[in-house]
This record gives sequence, C-alpha cells and structure tokens, in this order.
Amino acid sequence: MIRLLCLVGLLVVMLASPAAAHDVKAGADLRIAQTIAGAELTLVIKATTRVPGPLRVEVIGFPSAPVLDLRLRSVADGRVVHGTAASGRPAELRVEETGPHELTVSAGDETALIPFRVLVDRGSGWEFLIYGGLFVAGLLLVGGLLTGAFNRRGRSAFVVTAVAAAGLAVAALIVVLEPWLPTGPPDGAEPRPTDSALGRPYVQRVVTTIPARPAAGEEFVAQVELFDGATGRPVDDLAIHHEAMAHLVVTSEDGRYFRHVHPLRTAPGRLQVRLRADRPGRYLTYVELERTDSGGQLLTGAFTVTGSAKSTASSDPAPQAAAAGAVTVTPAVPQAGRAATVEVTTSGTPRPWLGMAGHLIVRAENGEFLGHVHEMGKPGGRLRFTFGFPAPGRYFAWAQYATDRGITTVPFTVEVPR
Repeated sequence: MIRLLCLVGLLVVMLASPAAAHDVKAGADLRIAQTIAGAELTLVIKATTRVPGPLRVEVIGFPSAPVLDLRLRSVADGRVVHGTAASGRPAELRVEETGPHELTVSAGDETALIPFRVLVDRGSGWEFLIYGGLFVAGLLLVGGLLTGAFNRRGRSAFVVTAVAAAGLAVAALIVVLEPWLPTGPPDGAEPRPTDSALGRPYVQRVVTTIPARPAAGEEFVAQVELFDGATGRPVDDLAIHHEAMAHLVVTSEDGRYFRHVHPLRTAPGRLQVRLRADRPGRYLTYVELERTDSGGQLLTGAFTVTGSAKSTASSDPAPQAAAAGAVTVTPAVPQAGRAATVEVTTSGTPRPWLGMAGHLIVRAENGEFLGHVHEMGKPGGRLRFTFGFPAPGRYFAWAQYATDRGITTVPFTVEVPR
C-alpha cells in the first residue's frame, strides 16, 4: 500500500503541468503582420491573464518600425483607451472585460482596424475533481493514521487508507487524461454554432488600385474587397493565417517586380496597402487568406501600371538585394510532379518572420500557378525548402528570410523540362 501511494504521488508531481492541461487559444499571444508607413512589422497582442487588467501590445520591426498610435475599443460597451507603441517600447492598455475588441493602429496617414477577442482561461472543470480528490484523500490518510494509532487491530485504518489511495489514483488518472478530456471555451470566446455543419461560402474578391491606372514611379493603393459568396455581404471573419490577416503577393508579368506584403484592414471586408512600381506593364496579384471554418484560399487579380520606367527609391518595404544568396536546386533538373529540394545561402542569421525561418514563393511564368512553402528547420547559414513543381515550364521563385537588417529576398528561376 505504501508503495502504491508513493507511485501515485510521484505521478501527480510529474504530470500535473498547467501548460499541458488546456488546448485552448486563451493564454497565447496574438501576432499580426502589417505593412504600414513603409515598414514591415509584427504587432504582438500579449495574452491576458485577468480582466479587468492590463493588455500589453508590442511591436517588432523588420528592421525597424514607426511609432504607432493605438486606440483600443470594447465592442460590447464602447469603452476606449489610447496608447503608443514602438520597437522596444510596448504599450500597456487596460481592458475591463473579455470578448470582442477593435484595435486601431495609426502611423502617419495610414490606419488599420484590427478586430480580436480578449480571452481569459476560465480553467478546466476537471480541476475540481483533481484537487477535490487530493483534498479528500489527504483527509482520509490523516484519519487512517489516527485510526491506526488508537485501534490495535488496524482493520479500520486499512480501509480508510485504501479509500484514500483510490482517491489519489483517480486524481492522478484525471491528470494524465486531462489533455484529452473535453473542456469549455475560455471567457470571451466567440459562440460556436451547434445546429449546423461547419464551413462557410468561399470568398469572392474585387482587386482594384487607387488611382485606377497608377503611373510608374508613383505611389498607389492596392485594394482588395472581400464578399461572401452566398449573401454578397462584406467578409469580416478572416482568421489569422501565418501571423497575418492576409498575405498579398504582387509580381510584374515578367517576374522582375516582386512584393510580399500584409495589407491593412481599413473597413469590414476591405484590405489596403501602399505600393510603388518602377516600370509599366501588367501586374498579377495573389491574396492568401483563411476564412473562419472554411480553410485557406488563394484569390487572384491583376492591374496595369502606365507611364515609363522610373529609377527612383521605393517608399514601400522593398526587398534587399541578395548579394550572397546562392541557390542550389536538387536535382539540378527537377521533374514535374516530384519533390525537389531548394537550398538558399543566407547572409546573416535568420530570425522568425511570420512564424517561420524562411519562405519560398514560386510562380509559373504564365501566372496561372502560385505556390508558397516554408523552411521548417532551425535558422542557420542555409535555408532548406521542399517543393514540387506541378508541371513542365519556367518558374519564377523568390526565397525570403528576415535578419536584423530587414527582409532579404533572393530571386531565381527554375526550368522544369517536359
């Protein structure tokens, strides 16, 4: 019996880890990439442990970020608080309740409206059984010891101790099984439908520019409007996908121009980002996003830039020239439909960006295909990607990674024979 009690106690000590007890989003930071005021940055809304309480907002710049004016509004009661944040200087805003909030982020004359929910873990209902069982077992063990001390035959003490051991065993079993046991949603979570199948209509899009025909060398706004395929209403339920509400890839038809940016939500169903193109021609757009309960989507569009080629500095976060970005493709002549390995030599130590050490974006020359894969290993002197080219042809490719100097883009082309 003593050995059993020791074993059960050891299991409780070893396995009672609060971090492993809950598989919920409460307690996790929310990271949202934004391209604003000519900078690429990531906003980090830190996890909230109590409400009312502080809400910390941090800014990570690649390589730097402007000073951001913040306005936090509670959707439930309209309460508003203000603050400022910059790289290395987080803002601390006060929240009074859980549930839906909107964070307005401003830099210069650009503004993003970021909806999110303040979540607080309410704890597992199974904790009552765990700690209740341990408490009762403790009382019974004390009672068993006292009974044994005053009862010569000791039979009553044995019964009491056996029941206490059973209580410890049940508590330990729940600790072990708790990660797989059902738990309730955290406070502030969005109500989930229970009487209908999951899934929502795919997003329809309209891609435009402001002005309608931008000129080479001049700043313009790329705008994506999202609509529900069934109702025609603006889509405003985008899930955070690889640390962004949406990823926008813009390339010139000849592949010489490339941007991977993260547009701002300026209104329900509307995304905008400022760009500048240095040459006229046709440009292709690809929007990667994920709608709640509907999985990922890739939306396409196109626009035309007029005028003549310009040689001017760009105001948007242009990729750095890759002076030492050697690229190796294995096999040297990749085959369609078979996986190839792409290795890229880095200049500097990569740091996490969009949750990954590196990104590889591949576009078919005709623009009808776009692929996006990630480096899943540890950051080092080389990035390694696995990619399968779907069909013979010529492909434009761009490998991207972040260092303390900013975002580096390594362009190259791949020929896949017939």
